[in-house]
Amino acid sequence: MGTKLYVGNLTYDVNNSGLEQLFSSFGEVRSAQVVMDRETGRSKGFGFVEFGDSQSASDAINAMNGKDVNGRALTVNEARPREERSGGFGGGGGGGGSRFGGRR
Repeated sequence: MGTKLYVGNLTYDVNNSGLEQLFSSFGEVRSAQVVMDRETGRSKGFGFVEFGDSQSASDAINAMNGKDVNGRALTVNEARPREERSGGFGGGGGGGGSRFGGRR
């Protein structure tokens, strides 16, 4: 299994192939994905790059974290595992009862 990196503070015009090009000089890039907003189809300004080996990923972090790319200092670090999300619409609410209290 490879090592996945989080890449933040990307300009909104960076696409998957552009992200892959940014990191390909450090080793074999297995995947490069810019996260897109579902509603607008526009980049959210961050993405993930997966390398085949941990040494390439480490080299990329050391070289690219803080590097200015198109006027923005990139944030590059090892990606954390995705957190489990609870289903539904979040917490529960109390419920029931009448607004008018004890009227009869």
